[in-house]
Amino acid sequence: MTFTVAVAGASGYAGGEMLRMLLGHPEARIGALTAHGSAGSRLGEHHPHLRALADRVLGSTSVDALAGHHVVVLALPHGASGQVAAELEERGDPAIVVDLGADHRLVDPAAWTRFYGTEHAGTWPYGLPELLHADSGTKQRDTLRGATRIAVPGCNVTAVTLAMQPGVAAGLVDTNDLVAVLAVGYSGAGKGYKPHLMAAEAFGAAQPYAMAGAHRHIPEIAQNLRVAGAATVRLSFSPVLVPMSRGILATVTAPAAAGATGDSLRAAWAAAYADEPFVELLPEGGWPSTAAVCGANTALLQVALDEAAGRVVAVAAIDNLVKGTAGGALQSLNLALGLPETLGLPMDGVAP
Repeated sequence: MTFTVAVAGASGYAGGEMLRMLLGHPEARIGALTAHGSAGSRLGEHHPHLRALADRVLGSTSVDALAGHHVVVLALPHGASGQVAAELEERGDPAIVVDLGADHRLVDPAAWTRFYGTEHAGTWPYGLPELLHADSGTKQRDTLRGATRIAVPGCNVTAVTLAMQPGVAAGLVDTNDLVAVLAVGYSGAGKGYKPHLMAAEAFGAAQPYAMAGAHRHIPEIAQNLRVAGAATVRLSFSPVLVPMSRGILATVTAPAAAGATGDSLRAAWAAAYADEPFVELLPEGGWPSTAAVCGANTALLQVALDEAAGRVVAVAAIDNLVKGTAGGALQSLNLALGLPETLGLPMDGVAP
């Protein structure tokens, strides 16, 4: 089936990567491209690598511009997509709406208000097909089939969830003492001009940000791990910007449950992802690298038991713009449209 897609926020990193994914999809036809401050400019001024769309002129983001498509992708700042989505709803537009922002991810309105400071826009089906559901023994892809609204996860959330959820579901980790330390590429900070994101500041530097419980992805990670079976979640989350343009390497540790062994850990992770096309548990002793997933909708994982510390160590590598954003969005959209889940999505990375 051929479908048309409008992309709001097309000049940003997430919008540009969504367009790159759509250009590789055999059934997608790209319609309206809109932006806010960049309206009236050519897309090639912002994404010169997207040669097929370089001469397209960005329109202003409005419901009139976005209406009339099979799919609308909102690659807008947090807090902005909720209003646009509500206007599309009021208009009765039948499009599937895919939100790359945070507005519709959280179930708890109080958690949204605490971390984002505005009124909650509501909760949509969550766009992480591999999310484990402990209560039913299913995965989130069952919810996404036929969905008309999709809330795409945060990129850090995808990495941490995939890294640790098999241990949570199998009862092999203590979720009261989770520690996640992430090395994150600079595209994860967005495209806005900020002094600490300039090359002169970033090259040769590792910069922590949103530390000590301040990061907005914390309640989303906790929400996912509760879906996977955790009764309570206490998470120390420490992201660090490192001098690479894209990628996330998430190292997540937790106390091992009584009786957990290296073999039982590997068995749990292998079982959780045995049939997953985009998630791979590496052979024992091999550890993920962000270079191996650059440009791909792939997550590479490893898990091991640190016997001396009594802790489970799980590591995940993803491309924050692909599996962490646009690729995960298209994977979920394929399910919503009844198409093969892997259609149009790259599984192999770009190297060197």
